Amino acid sequence: MREATSRRARRKDAGDERQTDNRANLYDEVTARIVAELEAGRFPWVRPWGKTGGTGPGLPRNALTARTYSGVNILILWGAVIEHGWPSQSWLTFRQAQEAGGCVRKGEHGVTVVYADRFTPETEKERASRDGDEARAVPFLKRFTVFNVAQCEGLRAELASDPAPLPEREIVPVAEEVIAASGVDFRIGGDRAFYAPDPDFVQVPPQPAFFEQINYYRTCLHELTHATGHPKRLGRDLKNAFGSKDYAREELVAEMGSAFLCAALGIVPTVRHADYIGSWLEVLREDNRAIFRAASAATKAADWLLARYAQAQEARIEGRIAA
Repeated sequence: MREATSRRARRKDAGDERQTDNRANLYDEVTARIVAELEAGRFPWVRPWGKTGGTGPGLPRNALTARTYSGVNILILWGAVIEHGWPSQSWLTFRQAQEAGGCVRKGEHGVTVVYADRFTPETEKERASRDGDEARAVPFLKRFTVFNVAQCEGLRAELASDPAPLPEREIVPVAEEVIAASGVDFRIGGDRAFYAPDPDFVQVPPQPAFFEQINYYRTCLHELTHATGHPKRLGRDLKNAFGSKDYAREELVAEMGSAFLCAALGIVPTVRHADYIGSWLEVLREDNRAIFRAASAATKAADWLLARYAQAQEARIEGRIAA
């Protein structure tokens, strides 16, 4: 009996080690890919949309569920779309392609994306109940493969089309509404753009200071992403000394957060602080989870701002109906 228990324990330990190795390999693989892009002078959150015969800016989405992908998966899928020149930001798993009435074409290679979450094992729940404390959740990371709809055939027609892009004439008004709906104290003036954490306000130069009007809005969205980190919003650590690694991490969040926001609004993202590339590389090389954390925080920031915009739109519609 004791020997059987020992064998089960050894198998469990071996399984735990394999799971840990698999997670580490996934973190290493994705981080190495991002580092290689940055070393080559390419920013994974800034792509030459429309210049390769592919699609325009937009967030990658699941064609069957219409849910957008998040975090580091946005960077992975954007890179694949640009590399192959696919005309769509919509993706399916092999099985979902079949559920959608079609299939993946023979010989096509999928793109590996990752899914991270936490779960609480039953043994941990039992231990917590026995000891009278809280159960500890265990992080897990797994990979799965998706295919662009351009790699599939026979899909139902409505699945293969991306959402219609926002007309260019509507981008600026919508960007203005996103700014207003955020509720952040937004000031216009001076000759530089910044977010001040302690007084909690964003300040940007007036629009005429920008050579292109759209750069004004790119800058606004960058600073608003910083503002989401305030304790009364998403609570990131914003009191970082200039030039520190934590400062570089927050700038990475703001760069990606504004890129995700721009893409959601149909604005081609750009890099606001390319001079931080050395600091970003240093952070990523020493921590294989840094890009995952930053991309996750960027998604949360973009979602927070877009949710307030959606709520403002709903309130406006309800007000019209009530009137």
